[in-house]
Amino acid sequence: MAVDPQSRNNILEGIKKLNERGATIVYTSHYMEEVDQLCSRIGIMDHGQIIALGTSEELKTMIATGETITLEVLNLLEEVRKNLREIEGLQTLDYHDATLTLGFSKGDQNIINVLEIFRTADISFGQLTTQTPTLNDVFLEITGKALRD
Repeated sequence: MAVDPQSRNNILEGIKKLNERGATIVYTSHYMEEVDQLCSRIGIMDHGQIIALGTSEELKTMIATGETITLEVLNLLEEVRKNLREIEGLQTLDYHDATLTLGFSKGDQNIINVLEIFRTADISFGQLTTQTPTLNDVFLEITGKALRD
């Protein structure tokens, strides 16, 4: 929508209210955050075909991308990196400029496992963030990340 933020929010609230009153809304958008907020069922289309259909949570479980954990940590020893690499579901480990980024497939105890390794090694860390997959991640993994004609 090419409108100012206040108008956009007003329009989206109107759509939500219509849906709450029982109206079925077909909403098309390239803005995945908007889709995640508004839609109870989501279809992802590619080349005119629906290639995935479900709730936001159902779609997010269809992809290999899982949680990403980022920590600020100074002087991360190779021994600790080795222990981190042994966590089940770890797909990527990147450490540079005092930032450790861990990418996991699935798993509900990733943060607990990471913190236990840090506790056992008596390592302090700064800011910690965790991010679960978004609908953007789903769209890109399902349709491919390459630019299209």
